[in-house]
Amino acid sequence: MISLTPVERSALRAEAHALKPVVMIGEAGLTPSVLKEISASLDAHGLIKIRVFGDDREARIAMYEQIVAEMDAAPVQHIGKLLVIYRPKKDEAKARSGKTGKGMREVTIVKPSPSGRSKPTVTKVLLKGNERVTAGGSIKRAKPRQTSQKKSALGK
Repeated sequence: MISLTPVERSALRAEAHALKPVVMIGEAGLTPSVLKEISASLDAHGLIKIRVFGDDREARIAMYEQIVAEMDAAPVQHIGKLLVIYRPKKDEAKARSGKTGKGMREVTIVKPSPSGRSKPTVTKVLLKGNERVTAGGSIKRAKPRQTSQKKSALGK
């Protein structure tokens, strides 16, 4: 089980506030498939919310403790039927998501709003090796180099 400081737990609670539950535990309880889904969600997101359908508070607390123990995670918050759990993402998932392919790179394009009063739009785009971003924020593909007819005739 991972231990969190009160400051870390508070920051995770604030971050989890906007999250929606990704796993729902029904009347069957903690089945192996539910535990597998919780593990996959923790690997993908790190911080998840779980909704438990059931009115027995002691059963929810027991499920919460069992999930934390089996998943080697940290308990963040338990409010009513919502459980918030944190486990750092695995390095394998980070390494796999970092691959963009040969010659691909990720670029962030920031365009100001037309009126100038609202927030600028921010988009992340994958560019190929022969593409570039212009000053206006549009993407242009590089044209092939022109070859001289005379030079190619002399060289042959």
